[in-house]
Amino acid sequence: MNHTRADAGELAEYGYAQELRRTLSPWAVFALGFATISPVVGIYAVVQLGFVSAGPAWIWAVVIAFLGQLLVATVYAELSSQFPVTGGVYQWVRRLAGPRLGWLVGWIYLASAIASLTTVAYLGATWLHMLVSDAPLSPGAHVLLGVVFIAVALGINLLGVNPVKHFLNAGIIAEGVASIAVSVVLLVFARNNGFGILFDTLGAGSGGSTAAGFVTCLAVAGWAFLGFDATTQVAEETEQPRRSVPRALLRSYLFVAFTVLLTSVAVTLSLRSPDDAVSGKIVDPVFEAVTQGLGGWSEKPFVLVVLIAFFACAISIQTYIGRAVYALARDRQLPFSTRLAVVGQRQIPWVSLIVTAVLAGLGLVLGLNGNAAATLISFGSGGFYFIFLTVAVVALVARLRGRWNPSAGELRLGRTGLVINVLAVVWLLFESANIAWPRTELAPPGGSWIQIWAVVLVFSVLLVLGLAYVLVAKPHTRLPAHPAHPVTEEVEAS
Repeated sequence: MNHTRADAGELAEYGYAQELRRTLSPWAVFALGFATISPVVGIYAVVQLGFVSAGPAWIWAVVIAFLGQLLVATVYAELSSQFPVTGGVYQWVRRLAGPRLGWLVGWIYLASAIASLTTVAYLGATWLHMLVSDAPLSPGAHVLLGVVFIAVALGINLLGVNPVKHFLNAGIIAEGVASIAVSVVLLVFARNNGFGILFDTLGAGSGGSTAAGFVTCLAVAGWAFLGFDATTQVAEETEQPRRSVPRALLRSYLFVAFTVLLTSVAVTLSLRSPDDAVSGKIVDPVFEAVTQGLGGWSEKPFVLVVLIAFFACAISIQTYIGRAVYALARDRQLPFSTRLAVVGQRQIPWVSLIVTAVLAGLGLVLGLNGNAAATLISFGSGGFYFIFLTVAVVALVARLRGRWNPSAGELRLGRTGLVINVLAVVWLLFESANIAWPRTELAPPGGSWIQIWAVVLVFSVLLVLGLAYVLVAKPHTRLPAHPAHPVTEEVEAS
């Protein structure tokens, strides 16, 4: 109880009352981060395109993406230790670089997060259908099953924080234990290829170029390591957030990365016909490897495990999106902010949760057109990388100009933190451009130039809309009068 009072008092220094229920333990925050990054969802985001682009050597693109994103996660951990406030990237950028840029970052972050919820629901609907039927899935049924995903995620979130914790714990057990156990079984009892195959492309490439294929694979591999910042959105519901949030962020990221890498190696070494995965004849290398290695009996249990992982991911995404909207709304930064900032009897931002679920559900309508759905999926990842880059640059500039002293937080890295921040910016400059680069290989078959340029086009439209809103509505002028915080007094006065 003393910790709760101290946390509420610290929150008051930022000008906020303790409205949300502070009941999340370090384990619960870890579970949220784990479910959001999700090794199962992550591996399915990259494995098929990874094989087609770089062959079995795709595993090294995953390794590079893991190391690059670890740099970013460390910068985020430092920031979350310094600012134990719900809102994550919006709060950090607003306090270190000013409210205008903070609003733009928050706006694009919300759009990317809602797109990611739509994406997970759309992809998860396939597994829900596989569990109950072997018939082909029509576009209309696909959309309806996606709506079921979002409705379940919303329903569980509206029950309160404790039910969310229980469902995420179940997701960790099903996903983590099953993924690791299946991978170990495949490596020990069903390995069909030697380790040397991990250095072979088997003729894969982009436009006949092995190097171009690997760079394309690296763009895809970045999709597997999104969502670790979900832990920062529940800072005001976490006990001792300065310590718990950054630790949960890094631990969940490392555990997910270990599981993704283990599964990637196990699948690659156990495939009986890796050439078929490279040619695209095998459209689901993970499912193929598991059912070949364990036998036909494993098909439905494996589908169930994957389905639980997708549900846990959708629930966690819904959780942190609702908090992100609430954070902007209580600062009067959004239309209808008064309603969006409402906290109900269960001490959750229920209006924000409902609104974001409806928006994500509307995005599913794009599933009636496979090309449009692919555009949404592409933007979901590209948008997050632009946010990563902006936050890393803002953090670096604030360090160098003395506006931010990371040693004031619980996580103290000293000069090492500066080096990591610089390397994170370098990595993100490359990977953001790499993901946004127009490629026919990553567009749907027969897709138009709009699909090829999807990330650039959608991001540009959102940026223009955001800038127009800043110029016309001037949301930065509606910020409530918070007590000046030592870190931000100079920036917000400008």
